[in-house]
Amino acid sequence: MVSANDDVPIDYIINFVKGKGTWILKQLNYFIKTLPEQHSNKEYVNGESFKYLGKQYRLKVYESKNESVKYYRGFIEMYIKDKTDIKRKETLIQNWFKERRKIVFQETLKKVFPLLEKYGIKKPAIDIRMMKARWGSCVKEKQIILLNSELIKAPKYCIQYVILHELIHFKYDNHYADFNELLTTLMPDWKKRKAVLDDEVVRDL
Repeated sequence: MVSANDDVPIDYIINFVKGKGTWILKQLNYFIKTLPEQHSNKEYVNGESFKYLGKQYRLKVYESKNESVKYYRGFIEMYIKDKTDIKRKETLIQNWFKERRKIVFQETLKKVFPLLEKYGIKKPAIDIRMMKARWGSCVKEKQIILLNSELIKAPKYCIQYVILHELIHFKYDNHYADFNELLTTLMPDWKKRKAVLDDEVVRDL
C-alpha cells in the first residue's frame, strides 16, 4: 500500500516504490520464511528456546496438578498435569504469550502516549493480530492501533518505537518531512530501534 497526496505525479510514486524495491522484497521474504512456521517443530520439552522481549528463554517443564506458565531467571517454567500432552503444552505457552502481549503492549502505550498528548491525539485502543509484512498499523477511523503479535519477541525499546510511530500517524497520515521531524524530535534514536526490528528481530523469529 502506498500513501501519497493527490497532487503527487504517478510517475514519481512509481519511481519511489521502485527505489525501495530491494528493501520491500527483503522484508517480505523475511516474514514469508519465518512467520508461517512460528509454532512448528516445537515439542515443548526441557531446553527448547523461546524469544521474549529480545531475550532467549529456555523452557523447563514440571509435572504438577496446578497448570501454569511463568518466566524466571532466564527460563520459562511450565507446570502441567501430563508432560506428554504436546497440544496442552502448546496451548499453555500460547495463552501465556497472549496474556503477556496484552500487558506489555498496554504498559508501553501508557508510557509512550504522554509524548503525543499535547498534540491533541486521543489515546487509542490496541488490537493484536498476526501480520506478515508490518509491525503495526494505525486505524484512524476506529481509533485503534494494530500490533503484530510477533512484536512481543522484540526488546521493549523497539515496541516503544512501533507504538510511537503509529501514534504519530493519528496526526500525519504519511511519512513525509513533518512525520519524520516529529518522530525524530520525540525519539532521536528511532532509526537504531527500527534497524534492530528490521534486521535482528525478523531474522531471529
